[in-house]
Amino acid sequence: MIKCSVFIATSLDGFIARQDGDISWLTNTDYSIESEDFGFAEFYASVDAIVMGRKTYETALGFSEWPYVNKRVVVLSHASISNPSQLARNVEHMSGSPAEVALRLEASCACHVYIDGGYTIQGFLKAGLIDEMTITTIPILLGSGIPLFGPLNQDIHLQVVCSQAYPNGFVQTKYKVLHSNLAD
Repeated sequence: MIKCSVFIATSLDGFIARQDGDISWLTNTDYSIESEDFGFAEFYASVDAIVMGRKTYETALGFSEWPYVNKRVVVLSHASISNPSQLARNVEHMSGSPAEVALRLEASCACHVYIDGGYTIQGFLKAGLIDEMTITTIPILLGSGIPLFGPLNQDIHLQVVCSQAYPNGFVQTKYKVLHSNLAD
């Protein structure tokens, strides 16, 4: 059975980006801790594939270096995506419901999938497909922006697996999603 995980940072008020998609507040040098990746390398090594929406993909394309080297990246979009030739081997386009995408990934032998991007996370969560979430809360209030979570049809119960505070003010909490309360 495929495992779907989230590893993401939010502002204290729950936003993953400003309304225009800007995430520069995440790279504030005041937050730097030398040789600290907040567990991302270990998490990244554990995943077979990354699923993200088109907007998250376009944001990643704008980085100085492609952040998903040697990983299968699935971009969800109803429209075609721009795919630079150097990424053609690792980046693919898919459309469909979260359940359909998860089934295709499982059929292709993916075991652990990293779900990234606000709308993509929300869709997989509503479909009952997210198993765990690692959320790092950054000590900043943005006031508005793109929320990590949106409206839900029902409550989703979580269990705290672990939580850690860092000297720079970050608080990282790993949650297990309890599926017993989700409808099929």
